[in-house]
Formats: sequence, structure tokens, C-alpha cells
Amino acid sequence: MENIISKFQIEGTIEKVEPLGNGLINDTYKVTTKEANKPDYVLQRINHHIFQDVDLLQHNIEVVTSHIRRKLEAAGTDDIDRKVLRFIPTPEGKTYAFDGESYWRMMVFIPNAQTFETVNASYSYDAGKAFGHFQAMLSDLPEELGETIPDFHNMEFRRKQLHEAIAADAAGRLKEVTYFIDEIEKRETYMCQAERLHREGKLPKRICHCDTKVNNMMFDENGEVLCVIDLDTVMPSFIFSDYGDFLRTAANTGAEDDKDLANVEFNMEIFQAFTRGYLESASTFLTPLEKDLLPYAVALFPYMQCVRFLTDYLNGDTYYKIKYPDHNLVRTKAQFKLLESVEAHDAEMKAFIKTLNPKP
Repeated sequence: MENIISKFQIEGTIEKVEPLGNGLINDTYKVTTKEANKPDYVLQRINHHIFQDVDLLQHNIEVVTSHIRRKLEAAGTDDIDRKVLRFIPTPEGKTYAFDGESYWRMMVFIPNAQTFETVNASYSYDAGKAFGHFQAMLSDLPEELGETIPDFHNMEFRRKQLHEAIAADAAGRLKEVTYFIDEIEKRETYMCQAERLHREGKLPKRICHCDTKVNNMMFDENGEVLCVIDLDTVMPSFIFSDYGDFLRTAANTGAEDDKDLANVEFNMEIFQAFTRGYLESASTFLTPLEKDLLPYAVALFPYMQCVRFLTDYLNGDTYYKIKYPDHNLVRTKAQFKLLESVEAHDAEMKAFIKTLNPKP
């Protein structure tokens, strides 16, 4: 570890290195320094099997954090290092290092900060406001970013994958899922409208976080949001990526793989809290069409995840880890139930959004 850390231009003397957090993608460590007047650091091993273009990944993050930092400085914000991530360069000026096997990066540890796993109306409002503010700050980013995971939230691409799985029927499971295939195909045209509207020049792509979980925000000692973290998936996407994907998980009263479908319903209280916070900070740049399509975004993500789980089930469970043979089918059914519940609340969602008149 000391050899890896020596590749970065840190201040202070290393006292200890210990695992930090419970991330599923990257391995993360806290590096504590001996000196009281020097910062501590976070060391991460980047999962280059998922993020295969590490140079692009780090370039995106550098552009985004630099842009946010300049805006905070211009606004006279205090304590900036707690409100935007700061990465430590190597002597060559890069924000990552390669040790022959793995890619690593270091950033300043944010002191007296915490994350929360709880999803309730209060934290959902905070999340909406934080992620909307994050998008707003990046809405005038002058530099184009690349896709760290190509076609990540492209519904047309996911539809193509499903059609290929149906044609191949690699695991011989097609006959048992015809009901779900029929239901998915009924909604295909509607659910693929984002890509179509983009080609027609009606729907812009924005810089989005693309992993909007409540634990991807840092809070200070007083419970105020400091900053958005985990920026690996920051890339161009439709605003639906940040809005709809949060609600797919946070507003689901059941589990993603709930066997008891009676548990799975769409939670309107979470929807209202998140939407209120999101529109308070994002309305400064959203187009009328983007606002009108927010209920579509809420339906899009359980639909997309249903398609992905079903595709994997037809392919013989080659992508998602499973705990039992029909795990992906159980996931498919749970996501489809959530989709149906979202659809049942469509008019109510539209009516609520019309009641909001957020000030810029």
C-alpha cells in the first residue's frame, strides 16, 4: 500500500491504511496521516473490468469536479474541499496510477461527514435537491464527456438485447415467459421514446450522475448535504437517468427481488418528496418537455430493469449473480409489478408535478 501511495503527491506522513465503506465496485481504503495539520486521504482501486477506459473515466471526473470547484469559488463558498471531491495528482500530473495490475486513485478525505442508507421522505427530498443541483451546476459544462459505460441507460439497446435473447432462447426458457414478453412488447414504442425524441432534436442529453442512491451523498454534522460522491458513472444521459432510477429503488415498498408481489407497490410519499427537491434545484435548466416526461421516467426504469432481468434469464443467467435457479425470473416479476403500480399512479404523478411552481 505504501508503494502505491508513494505514486501520489500527498502531504504528511502515513500513519495507517484501513478498509473504508462497503462499496460493491471499487476497493476503498482510508489513509490516515500522523500530522494534525495535514489531510487524510481516500485510496481506491478502480474496477477496470467494469470501467474499461480508465483514462476516459478519470478525465470525466476531473472535468466535472473542476467545473463545480470553479463555480463554488466564484460564489465565495467556504470550506470548498468538503463540498467537492479533490483528487491528488501523480508527479506526471495524472489523477490515477497503474501498478502493473491495478489502477489506483487518491482523493482528500472529507472530515466530519457521513452517508445514510435510510430512505425516507426527508432524505429523499435532500437527494432530489442534491442531484438536481448537481445537474444544474453541470448544465453549462463547456467540454463534452464520454460514456464510461456505453449504452448504460439506452432503452433501444436493452430492447435489442432482449430480442436477441428471445431469438436464441439459449436456456430453453422462452415458453414460460411469453406473458412478460407480450407485456413488454406492448410498451416498447412508448418506452423507447427518449432515444427517438433525441434523434428528432427535441430532447437533450445532460451530464448526469447515473447512480442516484441516497448513500451517494455526503452530509455534514448538522445533517446538511455537503456534496455528491461516487462519480464513476457521471456521463451524458437523459435527465431521466438520475430522476427515474432513484425512484425505482427508493419508492419501491418491496425488495428488487421480492417473491411476495403483494409487498411491491410504488410509494407516492417518496415520489413527492424527491420530486419536490429535484424540481427546486433543476427547474433552472429543464425544458418543458423534460418536466412533462418525468412520470415517463418513473415508469422507464422498472421497465428497463424488467427487460434486463428477463434477458439474463433467457440467456441462462450469464450477467447478474443469482442465489437460486429462477432468481432472475423472480426479479423480472417484481420489477413488472412495480411498473404496473407506477402506471396506476400516472395521473396522480402528473397532477402533483403541476402543483409545483419552484422558484429559480
